[in-house]
Amino acid sequence: MINRSIKILLFIVVIHTECFGQDSDPGPGYQMILINNPAFSGSEGDGALRLSYLNFFPGNNYNLHSVYLSYDSYFTALHGGAGFYLTDDYLGGIINDLRGGFSYSYFLKAGKELYINAGLSGSVYHRGFNFSNALLPEQIDPLGGGILPASEILSSGGRTVFDIGAGLLFISGKIFGGFSVNHLSEPDLSLQGYPAEKLKRKLLLNLAGDFNLNRSKTLKIRPQAYMGLQGDFYFGGAGVVLESEYLSVNSMLLADNAGNINNQSGFSIKIGNVLFFYNYRFNIISGNDMLPLSLLHQTGLSFTLTAVDKRNAIKTINFPKL
Repeated sequence: MINRSIKILLFIVVIHTECFGQDSDPGPGYQMILINNPAFSGSEGDGALRLSYLNFFPGNNYNLHSVYLSYDSYFTALHGGAGFYLTDDYLGGIINDLRGGFSYSYFLKAGKELYINAGLSGSVYHRGFNFSNALLPEQIDPLGGGILPASEILSSGGRTVFDIGAGLLFISGKIFGGFSVNHLSEPDLSLQGYPAEKLKRKLLLNLAGDFNLNRSKTLKIRPQAYMGLQGDFYFGGAGVVLESEYLSVNSMLLADNAGNINNQSGFSIKIGNVLFFYNYRFNIISGNDMLPLSLLHQTGLSFTLTAVDKRNAIKTINFPKL
């Protein structure tokens, strides 16, 4: 029991180092892109409801989970896209981060073949604490193996803060990419108000392509890359998605300045207006020899709920099935 509690506390710290510095990691995929770049709101045109579940460090009983829900669509009256998202990060039964936000993206035709979307998002974070089952290192008796009383009582009060983000999306021919800045307000989620606990601004850049491999356009190859920076932590990756009409497979190589090299691979199946996807990430090289082999499982569904008339009105893209 003591070893398990120490591991949970340790990996709550590690997850904020390995996964985008301070945020739980939605990964490089596009089924959760709304939380990272509001400019993608409605960029597929039709209204889509997306659900995702992530299990971090599976098989180690660390109890680290995230769930995600979003809906976005193009709205003619707004001359752009709008959407909302909800997330819940459940970290070891000790920390629970709830986040909800709205996003809007204005669609602009900047040239004959160049389209630019400019997006803005506002969100509310709530961090809750539950220390009833927490065991701190100072409570462990190294000689007797017992549990000592804590020197101080930890407060279980929560904290709620407001945050904003902004982003751009460009579409030119078969290439599209986005740039975003998250945590513009650098919200402080700590109860003590330590400056070091503020969420640092996160910069993200992603690029993707859409190329047909046959004349019937039923088989595509979708190269993609992304990179980001949050505080002193920077990360990036590149890979490819191979898509047919109903099935796709993907693989990406990921790296960061902590010395970690990981691989994420997965597949998706599309039946009608429903898309099912699954991704698995594993560690190839660990910079600190602490990461287990299995880093995360991600699974989810995407439903196309409303069809939008896009004739001569907007330029849309098809997200890579990742």
